Amino acid sequence: MLTKRDLLRSATMIFAGAAIARPSLSMAQNYPGIIEAKEIAEEGFIYGLPLVMNYAIMYEYAVDRNSGQFKAPFNQIKNEPNVYTYKDTAIVTPNSDTPYSFVWLDLRAEPVVLSVPAIDQKRYYSVMLCDGNTYNFGYIGTRATGSDAGDYMVVGPDWEGDTPAGIKQVFRSSTQFSLAGYRTQLFGPDDLDNVKKVQAGYKVQMLSAYLKQTPPPAAPTIDFPKIDKELVKTNFFDYLDFALQFGPAQGNEKEIRATLARIGIGPGKSFDFKDLPLEHKLEIGLGMKAGQRKVDEAVATAGKAINGWRVSGLPGDSAHYNGDWLKRAVAAQAGIYGNDPEEASYPYTRVDSQGQTLDGSKHNYTITFPAGQLPPVNSFWSVTMYDGKSQLLIKNPIDRYLINSPMLPGMRKNEDGSLTLYIQKDSPGADKEANWLPAPDDTIYLVMRLYWPKTEAPSILPAGEGTWQPPAVVSQ
Repeated sequence: MLTKRDLLRSATMIFAGAAIARPSLSMAQNYPGIIEAKEIAEEGFIYGLPLVMNYAIMYEYAVDRNSGQFKAPFNQIKNEPNVYTYKDTAIVTPNSDTPYSFVWLDLRAEPVVLSVPAIDQKRYYSVMLCDGNTYNFGYIGTRATGSDAGDYMVVGPDWEGDTPAGIKQVFRSSTQFSLAGYRTQLFGPDDLDNVKKVQAGYKVQMLSAYLKQTPPPAAPTIDFPKIDKELVKTNFFDYLDFALQFGPAQGNEKEIRATLARIGIGPGKSFDFKDLPLEHKLEIGLGMKAGQRKVDEAVATAGKAINGWRVSGLPGDSAHYNGDWLKRAVAAQAGIYGNDPEEASYPYTRVDSQGQTLDGSKHNYTITFPAGQLPPVNSFWSVTMYDGKSQLLIKNPIDRYLINSPMLPGMRKNEDGSLTLYIQKDSPGADKEANWLPAPDDTIYLVMRLYWPKTEAPSILPAGEGTWQPPAVVSQ
């Protein structure tokens, strides 16, 4: 089963025993030299990493019914009846706050209409629209559109037409396939049935069905290339090549796409990447490794270091990235499908207050929020525990993956009104267990989530410059 850790380590060498294709005369004349080819591959890997990650998840969720992670076919909603646990491995750093709903949208034949019910204003929800380029191109929900019922239309990059009566807003994807990811707030275990009632009100229709018209001809059937961790290692650029056909080049992409075409990738290519001789593939492999190192280093230093946490506003739309492919790759690797900072901000850390790697096998840790200085949000906040290597939720004896603000009434505060969280692999004792976040017997990755962060002081916004700062993780 593919996990995103496998994918993020995909920049490995092509098998030494791979067959050597005989280069054509055209290829031999036009192929870049060794140094330039490696540089192109490095740049191409950074540019393409989010697209390939997205394709891998789409394949597991919407294409391969035997993936173990399959949700539903395209244009059909899948409501998750529970929050995510250690058993959910397709997405790195998943939240365990809000039961998800997913719709993978195929926008080739016609637009899709997403309808939401009226939702209690006290219950946060959001529908994040994220396309194949991993651009967050629109939001429906408490913050963005309010809590009233409404119909919203999602269209593909080439769609032209009038907005039908009754549609509140039109969102345009930059790719023909995109994701609608729903997050519905859960107040506690006994609230799950209420969340299911909200989810039952989420409706997905093709535009023709919404208008009660005859549907247009179906889009052509696609032979989606199978994906698994071994194929990603050897076929990274084949997957990128496949994904690029579903997203017309935007203005700031034309240069990188023209560059990639020189090594056989994307529309306008003069030969197929799979036909490259082995020595050229080895050059590409070296470039991919260099690209992965750059992404790793940039993730480790993203945003601003505040009390050991990295605070940044990584995710966003196309204008937000503005052709900064490294920034986009970092956002995907740190946590693909993350929200815009205005929707949710994500301080994260792998180190304690002294800069030492968090490791549950060696230390116990605490996080203490001073009295009156809990994360400032309009909705709710959480601190979630992940395995430091895989960035996945970890199995633990009390099935607790996070501590969040809805849990506050049952938690114990200190005499001065401050709140201490206990980050450790073993119970801190019955009297402190309500404040215990179980850690792995290994390295730790912690993510704080501030849903709909406040904009007035104290605030975490602007990301890295706000007046509120996350407290340090202290080794005991």
